[in-house]
Amino acid sequence: MGVVERLWRYPVKSTGGERLRSVEVDGRGLVGDRLYAVRDADGKFGSGKNTRRFRRMDGLLHLGSRYPDGGREPGLPELTDPHGRPVADPTAYLRAYLGRDDVELAREGEVSHFDQLPLSVLTTATLDWIRREVPGVPVDERRFRPNILVRTPPGTPPFVEDTWIGRRARLGDTLRVEFVRSSERCAMTNQAQRDLPHSPLILRAIATAHDNRLDALATVLTPGTARTGETVLLERA
Repeated sequence: MGVVERLWRYPVKSTGGERLRSVEVDGRGLVGDRLYAVRDADGKFGSGKNTRRFRRMDGLLHLGSRYPDGGREPGLPELTDPHGRPVADPTAYLRAYLGRDDVELAREGEVSHFDQLPLSVLTTATLDWIRREVPGVPVDERRFRPNILVRTPPGTPPFVEDTWIGRRARLGDTLRVEFVRSSERCAMTNQAQRDLPHSPLILRAIATAHDNRLDALATVLTPGTARTGETVLLERA
């Protein structure tokens, strides 16, 4: 399939994440991924969209989150402002930043913070296709918030992730996953975040060419460690 190019974890849902060289992966996904979220008085989590579980809260993507110690046993994550500076009191900062007095930084409880499944995997073949479709628009994987970016061999077609659905794969020595389906993309893909400007062209290109679907979502079969540079192998069907 390719090689793990980059690993991303998002300690606070819907904020910018942290790029890692290695990370433990358990049944829930990357340890500490989306373990926290911005929650309002109705129990809805801050997101780029309004649904039964989520509340649109514009501006979260300009913030960042990370675990100060690398997060092997995650404690409270560090929230950073749009300039990358850590804030002293995340809940107080969020209330002032969002102009709402009913939000707080909350750890996951009975209701999952994930939109769908624990792992999102994207390929460089698909990412390069998007760049060609929207010339002049800065595009990198942060717009699509994958956990794992796989560098695919030259000549790999875009949306190769579709061919993985229903298959199992091994990453490194122990980590095994099963690909279940792809993500249906929303307007969050177009939103500005730090050095990436707003652009509706990105979602439009995905909608026209691929029915708004992008990546491969997976569940974890065997926990292990994900590392950059490791080979990703599809198991025999």
